[in-house]
Amino acid sequence: MLNTILLQANDVVGGEEGEMSLSVLDLAIKGGWIIAILALLSFIAVYIFVERFLIINKATKEDRNFMNNIRDFIQKGQVDSARAMCKSNPSPIARMIEKGLSRIGRPLNDINAAIENVGKLEVSRLEKNLAGLATIAGAAPMLGFLGTVIGMIIAFYEMSRASNTIDINMLSTGIYQAMVTTVAGLIVGIVAYVMYNILVSKVEKLVFKLEARATEFMDLLHEPAK
Repeated sequence: MLNTILLQANDVVGGEEGEMSLSVLDLAIKGGWIIAILALLSFIAVYIFVERFLIINKATKEDRNFMNNIRDFIQKGQVDSARAMCKSNPSPIARMIEKGLSRIGRPLNDINAAIENVGKLEVSRLEKNLAGLATIAGAAPMLGFLGTVIGMIIAFYEMSRASNTIDINMLSTGIYQAMVTTVAGLIVGIVAYVMYNILVSKVEKLVFKLEARATEFMDLLHEPAK
């Protein structure tokens, strides 16, 4: 059930106290069709955030012994065993190292380039739909302001029709739409912006980890085999 917003007005008229209640749904309806668009954008933003958050978290997990095992295999000349271990590990780091192992025997610059290319592809996959989330963060407040302008136009139009008999109830529809859409747009935009930055921060941390593991792997290739 939607929570009810109680707007209480204490009117001393004949000694009686008046109370008016307005639900969130009523407010949304008064916001007009722009509220429907903002609601859709909010659902899309939450979906993108949850889906990307879970995938990035999964990609960030790393076996602490992974690079140690890779070092042991390389030093013993067991490249095939190292590749097999990488293929059994679904992490981006493992896929990046597996690509480097498949290039062993070629110049180091070629190996490094292959690793970097795989790393870029992995980051690109993790950043999927982040641009859409950023777009929602920017578009939602603008939609809210559009609703504000439309609401004020409606209010002034009603004023022009009323001539000298202006009634506050006549202006309420436009004013409600103006205020509600502004608040809704700002809420959706702020939340989407925060979610976007959380995801970007997590991707940046993973990029740093990928770069560190790539450097560690290249250092392994310079170590003499046992």
